[in-house]
Amino acid sequence: AIKGFSPVNITVAAVLFLLVCLHLAAADAKVKLGKEKISHLHFYFHDLVDGKNVTAVKVASAPTTDSYFTQFGLVRVMDDWLTEGPEATSKMVGRAQGIYVSSCQQTVQLLMASTFVFQSGKYNGSTLAMVGKNAVFDEVREMPIVGGSGLFRLARGYALARTHSFNLKSGNAVVEYNITVLHY
Repeated sequence: AIKGFSPVNITVAAVLFLLVCLHLAAADAKVKLGKEKISHLHFYFHDLVDGKNVTAVKVASAPTTDSYFTQFGLVRVMDDWLTEGPEATSKMVGRAQGIYVSSCQQTVQLLMASTFVFQSGKYNGSTLAMVGKNAVFDEVREMPIVGGSGLFRLARGYALARTHSFNLKSGNAVVEYNITVLHY
C-alpha cells in the first residue's frame, strides 16, 4: 500500500474514479437526434440481369431451381442503379445493394434485403434498409423500411414498388419506388 493509504481506500478511490470516467464517456456518447420528421423519396431502380451492364448476378441456386417457373431457390446479389427517371441515362441518385432470393414455389415472390445507398443530392452519404417480400407481378408491392443511417438514422417506414418496365426475354426490369420514412 502507498504510505498513509490503506488498500481499501485505494480500491474505493479507483472504483469511484472509474465510475466517474464511465459516466463522462457515456454522456459524451449520447447522440442528439433532434425532432422526428417524415420524408418522401421517389426514384427508379434498374435491375439488369442480362446484357452489357449487368447489375444483378446469380450467386446460388438449388439443383431443382430450373424446374420451377418461379426459379425457386435462386439467389442474386445486386448493385442496381437508382435514378431520378426511368431512363438509364437519367441522373443517378444512388445504388440498391443487397440480395434477393426467389422464395416461393407457386408464384414469383422475392425475399429482398436491400440497402439504398444515396450518392448525390440532399441525402448523399445516407442509407435506407429495406427487407421484405416482393410479389413481383403484383401491380404495387409494399415492403418495410427497417432502418437507415446518416440523415435517415433510426428510419422506419415503407416502400411502394411498381414495375415501370419488364423485358420478359432478358429479365431486365425498371421499378418505380415511392418511399415514406420517419427519421431524425
